[in-house]
Amino acid sequence: MRNRQRLGLLSIALGCLSSPAAAAEWQATEVVKTYSIAGATGQELYASIGERGPTVGKSGGRTIAHTTFDLKWSRKYVPQADGSCRLVSAKPWMTITYTLPKPSAKLPAGTRERWATFIDGLQRHEKVHGDHMKEMVDRILATTVGVTVPNDPKCQKIRQQLQQPLSEASLEQRRRSAEFDRVEMSDGGNVHRLILGLINGD
Repeated sequence: MRNRQRLGLLSIALGCLSSPAAAAEWQATEVVKTYSIAGATGQELYASIGERGPTVGKSGGRTIAHTTFDLKWSRKYVPQADGSCRLVSAKPWMTITYTLPKPSAKLPAGTRERWATFIDGLQRHEKVHGDHMKEMVDRILATTVGVTVPNDPKCQKIRQQLQQPLSEASLEQRRRSAEFDRVEMSDGGNVHRLILGLINGD
């Protein structure tokens, strides 16, 4: 659902990247974490999610699941003979963490089948958020590696200049994820249907 972002080592302020070929050279590490819920029926499980789900945002509201990332960079800035500075390479290290509910006890057969459908759909939903995060990194790589700033022999101005494309990539990722949630969680949306499928069989 809603995603939060933990950005390490100037990831927004100074992220950098490369061509599509270079973008293919990196891979995100994906981790699944679970939180325990209780219940024997779909309604009980969903009520437990409401009580134990992860909190998000400043309001501390609870959600069914969420996806976060931690992003760090290694960058190589090279002063050029003409006094300019060029970002010649950048390597991202991204860890994406999916947080999902997990029943604490074995479920009755009927509930178990509905739960399997629910959690499978939920995982697919969260994976889209993960894809948005990876595509953000690809965009940064494609738009920043190779950038050259004139009159910057100490490679200081280039760091400031890269802030704008990095911020734009981050904002676009957040916008896409928010719009995806809006559609998926609206009445008749995919997540809405998953919830109804879980609780209406009781």
